[in-house]
Amino acid sequence: MQTRFGRRAGAFAAAASALALLAACGPSADETAEADASAGGEGITPDTLIIGAVPAEEATGLENSYEPVIEMLKDETGLDVEFQTATDYAAVIEGQRSGQIHIAQYGPFSYYIAKNTGSEITVAGAMVQEKDEPPGYVSYGVVPADSDIESIEDFAGKHLCFVDPNSASGYLYPLAGLLEAGIEEGDWDETFAGGHDASAIATAAGECEAGFAFDSMVDETLVDNGSIEEGDLRVVWESETITSSPITVYDGLDQELFDTVMTALQEKGNQDYLVANGYCEEGDCDLTDERIWGWEAVPDDFYDALDIVCEATQAAQCSDS
Repeated sequence: MQTRFGRRAGAFAAAASALALLAACGPSADETAEADASAGGEGITPDTLIIGAVPAEEATGLENSYEPVIEMLKDETGLDVEFQTATDYAAVIEGQRSGQIHIAQYGPFSYYIAKNTGSEITVAGAMVQEKDEPPGYVSYGVVPADSDIESIEDFAGKHLCFVDPNSASGYLYPLAGLLEAGIEEGDWDETFAGGHDASAIATAAGECEAGFAFDSMVDETLVDNGSIEEGDLRVVWESETITSSPITVYDGLDQELFDTVMTALQEKGNQDYLVANGYCEEGDCDLTDERIWGWEAVPDDFYDALDIVCEATQAAQCSDS
């Protein structure tokens, strides 16, 4: 069956091998923002810095999880800082492209799309789950505990829960896994649940026969908050290591402000600094709804692995970018 992504087996095999090798190793927009940036001017200094992010789970407290960082940025920049929760990845991409969002927390794939569709942004750092841990994570393919599905090869013909078309661990890497398992697009029914928690919970409840979500959502978050019981889900597949999610800064900011924000996120956007300086308390300072330690500066080529997985899948979102 021909897939809508135009996959070619030979190209996929080569790209998948390369991927494995690489993995191993609120307020309205300031209407002058884009004009200043494109004209090479000094950039803007907004009255209020806007942070935007998409929740990984249905959490009303997403803003609270950024509160220590918000307060730190207020002190570092002398500006008001406000947080906006977006409904989906596309909203964050468009918000930062238009200059409405000055700091954005992306997933790896949504960042890839943003960067390749004209967003003038720079990565300040990548999420680090625990101090001194390398920045990375994996996607899980999960099934209900009593399912007879034993591997991703058994996902053919099943109803699958994905997260979002612009999610790395909730769609792009799972798609690569399905294709590598010899399952062609169209050989499954799909639901985009909208969040990693929603995908895993729907799978545990039997609404989807199998689903995808990132590792710590399944291993920790949903069990800790009581959404599922330990053992409700079985992991039958996991992806290659995925480069962890980046936080980015809009290039159209005034240069001094841009540098201040970049340095603040890289050097002070972590639990050690925030606890030591009274922005949060020891043991109660998990940042973002992914409960990270902080962000860490990464090399310019850190997200190049996404080129490889896009080549492997020929996903429409990749070619649109």
